[in-house]
Amino acid sequence: MRIPRQAARVAVLDPDGAVFLFRYDNEEVGVHWAMPGGGLEPGETPQEGALRELREETGWTDLEPGALLCTWEHDFTRAGVPVRQHEHIYLADGPRREPADHVAAAHAEDKILSWRWWTPRELADSPDALWPPDLPALLSARAPGQTSGFTDISRC
Repeated sequence: MRIPRQAARVAVLDPDGAVFLFRYDNEEVGVHWAMPGGGLEPGETPQEGALRELREETGWTDLEPGALLCTWEHDFTRAGVPVRQHEHIYLADGPRREPADHVAAAHAEDKILSWRWWTPRELADSPDALWPPDLPALLSARAPGQTSGFTDISRC
């Protein structure tokens, strides 16, 4: 039996449409790329959790999650516990930059191996595992600079 877990992530997009992703290592799923984010704390809304996770994992304090891109449910094992995770994925525009130096400990704890900015072409052509798997199509359906008023919310 899997434990339900609520989570939120942020797709940070630079002015050219590249998305910022972390390379995670998970005991069940293996190595994969995903947006900054994670589990919600008690009483947190998905948008509040997305903002907190973005700040904890990148050190960026000047970005705000915008429109909800999609929701996604998936199964995996976290810290030895099988979970059924329900994620809210938000959009945010930001400059292309590196995570702050002080987040290295959080990366080690979350099994973040590396990070990089992915252009839309690189993302679409990547053989690497992505969370959610249809991330390239979801982001290509969004107009450049569109982080609010996104009305085509779907399940990832």
